[in-house]
Amino acid sequence: MPGAMSQPASHREESAVERARARLRASGMRWTPQRRVLVEVLLSAQGHVTGSELVERCRAVDPDTTPSTVYRSLDALEELGLVRHSHGHDGVEEYHVLPESVHGHLRCEACGGTWDISGAEAAALTEALTAARGFVVNLSHLTVVGRCSPCSRVVAAAELDLADAET
Repeated sequence: MPGAMSQPASHREESAVERARARLRASGMRWTPQRRVLVEVLLSAQGHVTGSELVERCRAVDPDTTPSTVYRSLDALEELGLVRHSHGHDGVEEYHVLPESVHGHLRCEACGGTWDISGAEAAALTEALTAARGFVVNLSHLTVVGRCSPCSRVVAAAELDLADAET
């Protein structure tokens, strides 16, 4: 909309907190100080964050936060569509706040970098598995491990150097 001003980040975050409060209450859950802290911590998170990282971040704000409260609340927030969990390459549950779409992950085994992959990017693989095996992939739990482009170039250069040294 031309000329419209966007809301400041703090106002958007407060709206998200209020929406989370309303959705939790509508589902019959209490809006506790610990749940508010969790929602605020989630909103400040970038990318994916593990449950244990969330517990630590919540405890930095409220030392009385218990892991059981965080994990129960995460389950409820996922049911309400406010977070989505996935599993990293090592099986550890990770949470993504307000994900725009279901996505998988790439992880470089050399440098440890991670990247999101869209359903469109993963379509050939997921469709091939469905066609060949009747297996329907849950993309949010898909992590493909390999080497990123920069690390692949480093390995290729090292192999070339080794081949040159052997001749």
